[in-house]
Amino acid sequence: MKFFRYSCLGFAGIAWFVGFGANCLAQSGSTFKPYSTISAGAGTSTYLGELAASLPKALVTLPRYNLTVGYARQLTPKLAARASFTWARLVGDDYTYSLDNPATYAFAYVRNLHFRNDVKELALTGVYNLVPDGHTANRRAAYTPYVFAGIALLAHNPKALTPVDPYDPYTNPQRWVDLQPLGTAGQGQPDAKQLYPLLTASIPVGVGFRYKLNDQINLGFEIGVRYTLTDYLDDVANDDSYPDFSNLSELGILMSDRRQESNAARHYGNPDRYSILFDLMDTNQTPFETIQRTAPGESSGTDKYLLTTFSIQYIIPGRVRCPVPRKR
Repeated sequence: MKFFRYSCLGFAGIAWFVGFGANCLAQSGSTFKPYSTISAGAGTSTYLGELAASLPKALVTLPRYNLTVGYARQLTPKLAARASFTWARLVGDDYTYSLDNPATYAFAYVRNLHFRNDVKELALTGVYNLVPDGHTANRRAAYTPYVFAGIALLAHNPKALTPVDPYDPYTNPQRWVDLQPLGTAGQGQPDAKQLYPLLTASIPVGVGFRYKLNDQINLGFEIGVRYTLTDYLDDVANDDSYPDFSNLSELGILMSDRRQESNAARHYGNPDRYSILFDLMDTNQTPFETIQRTAPGESSGTDKYLLTTFSIQYIIPGRVRCPVPRKR
């Protein structure tokens, strides 16, 4: 609860500073006329964490998508405040990540975990234009590179598919299940961590580029990283161990330790894993015997995700002032 309270206070503080504070700055001795925009966009989303520690490899093997809408207020020629809501799908899969080289990624191939997480992000950011606008919206720069940073509230809920039933897949079809209530790393057990919260915060930072299509429309592209305050977007933290299974439900055991599954649960067609597993067992016993759910050096810090977004932005027309007739 303290974390949630502090996050809300930080969110409110930044809102006041970039909103009211910057608005006062815009009005103090400046001829610049503030204006507002609304925007909508879509792009890619890429998870970075224990199940995908390398950014170049994750970008190629596990990208998904995001949708976003936003409102921005250009307060000065260089400074804007922006509020946005983003829905993004994040995916991690040991089998897909390690398939091209199981010997190099033996720990991941044997571990065989995966997840899907549809995150909802409410962000407040400050945007700094590297090329200043003119004194009105119509005279804004034609090409505007910018940087941004802020704070966001994040709702998430990691899920995974149940194992394939090789004997009767039609009677017992796979289904997506919530992972947090299962305590797959022993969370919620006596003398263990509490269940991780499904509401957290993140720090979005990034760069972007805006093109003035006409007086009312901008086209934009940006790329940004979200540094979250949780290590459980993927249901796996970097210090997790396999728990005491006597305290887990039957489903919890199945979703916690998936090393012995014969088929890849999430991959299309549920391909067989055993032939490669037997080869790895002959050369490296450690992934089969360890009590750790993460390999040494696999990931450090909390989970992150990368968003790229193409957007269209509409300039909200300002109020038109009627001329005041001159007295005769």
